[in-house]
Amino acid sequence: MATDYDIIILGGGPAGLTAGIYAGRARRRVLILDTGTLGGQTVLTHAVANYPGVPTTSGRDLSQAMAQQARDFGCEIKAFARIAEVDLAGDVKSVTLKNGKRFTARAAIVATGGVPRKLGVDGEEKFIGQGISYCATCDGDFFTDLPIAIVGGGNSALEEAVSLSRYASRITVIHEFDHFQAEPFIVAEATANPKISFLMNQRVLGFDGESALEVVRSEDKATGESRELPVDGCFVFIGYVPNSEALAGQVGLNERGEVITDEALRTDVPGVFAAGDVRTKRIRQVTTAVSDGTIAALTALEYLKSVA
Repeated sequence: MATDYDIIILGGGPAGLTAGIYAGRARRRVLILDTGTLGGQTVLTHAVANYPGVPTTSGRDLSQAMAQQARDFGCEIKAFARIAEVDLAGDVKSVTLKNGKRFTARAAIVATGGVPRKLGVDGEEKFIGQGISYCATCDGDFFTDLPIAIVGGGNSALEEAVSLSRYASRITVIHEFDHFQAEPFIVAEATANPKISFLMNQRVLGFDGESALEVVRSEDKATGESRELPVDGCFVFIGYVPNSEALAGQVGLNERGEVITDEALRTDVPGVFAAGDVRTKRIRQVTTAVSDGTIAALTALEYLKSVA
């Protein structure tokens, strides 16, 4: 069975790049395709301080190091790939680009990650890029000496609040619950920062402004009291939605659109595996993505031996 590659990896974040490193080191022909910048969501992270054995580094630098390591092991990597069709059924898996180029492999690893979850409230779409952002690393310096809001209460929201305090004059964290989901040490760092204040138990109702964002509207979930917060920017960190639209009908997905796998990261389609934020899992960190990439690659290598 002749194919262009042994394994096609969809996604060039930490999970996909790690899978490529393992598969490439095993001297398999590997193609890594990513529809955007290599690194996935990690590349948007200003500082990564909890990657074992690596002093604090930027998400971009860590991603670039992973990509170079994958290349060094022989992986072919294509970023900004415009994918038209994915076919994971049968013994030969294929990916067709919009330019008509078709790639085939005997196995596929889906590591397409996720995209920032939106609030879905009035004015959000209007002010994206005009005050509303989902990436502190990308847009933080645009709000130097200006007041901003952050929506969210998990690790990402509070970590980025601390990071953005280097730029903004004042930061108001708006959270829908009366308690944080972040780790205690992250909460302690954020609450100790004099630039950061908190509005808890709030439901964001919408965003107002003329040509750019000027106001975040919210209400207290307990009292119903409404509030208008004047800001020049708002960063939304409320989780991610899996990038799995192209997989519908191809592999098993749960009600949230996450790919269902077993503990060896096999999907319900022979020869197809999933890793990282696109699959069903509770903890989403760079380290868990790397773990997934390792397991998916080793399981895929076992599969290739079984069908040789």
